[in-house]
Amino acid sequence: MTSPSVSSLVVAASMALAAGLLGSFVLLRRMTLAADALSHVALPGIGIAILLRIHPLVGALAALMGGAVVIWTLEHRTRLTTDAVTGVVFASALAVGALLSTGEELIDALFGAPGRLSAWEAIAGIAGAAVVVIFVGVAKDRLVLAVVSDDIARSSGVNVRRLDLLYLLALSLTVGLGLRYLGALLMGSLLIIPPAAARVLARNLTQMLTLSAVVAVTSTLGGNWLAARSGTESGPLIVILAGAWFLGAMTVASVRRLTQRGAAAARS
Repeated sequence: MTSPSVSSLVVAASMALAAGLLGSFVLLRRMTLAADALSHVALPGIGIAILLRIHPLVGALAALMGGAVVIWTLEHRTRLTTDAVTGVVFASALAVGALLSTGEELIDALFGAPGRLSAWEAIAGIAGAAVVVIFVGVAKDRLVLAVVSDDIARSSGVNVRRLDLLYLLALSLTVGLGLRYLGALLMGSLLIIPPAAARVLARNLTQMLTLSAVVAVTSTLGGNWLAARSGTESGPLIVILAGAWFLGAMTVASVRRLTQRGAAAARS
């Protein structure tokens, strides 16, 4: 595996930053399973794009955005939760994608195939990540209110229905950005593990967002660096490094609790 170019690393870091920030709200909204399943919705889009001989990521993004709208529509027209609706869409999309993609193409779609980025891919990747980061920055307070209570959010003037749609579209865009690096099977991990590690250590939302972004970016860059030197794919290494971050966070949190208990015992 050749060393990744500077542009590829910048795009990877931008994607990871977006995943770390938005993933914090995925965790807070208890949508970790839905976020993981959503990445599989890209498979039929990739298969159709290959058949039409267009860029696979274009098909993936189209399928993800369409899937987000379908999930949002069904969620608001039925009594099913987001997890349940996403599960239905995920299972259907996975079956269609498996039929349309075969052999090496399916492996690349499932596990990622970074390669070298063209100029337009790099620009599109950075622009897409910027859109997600800006969305989190602008909508952070409204997202927090919606996490606490939809009724409180509505009474504060928040259009919860529109916010849910924008959130799902931002989530779909983030998943699409990471497919090249982690694939449909592993992309959900970058939306779950860094926020989980941050949640263990953070004392407030700002700390959680910051720590989650740091874990996601360092895991992604470290995974690419190790992949270039070991000749393996970057996706599994990125997830392994993120998992190591989580174990480290758990260890630090345990030590912190023991120290606090010791200090409390000494005072008493």
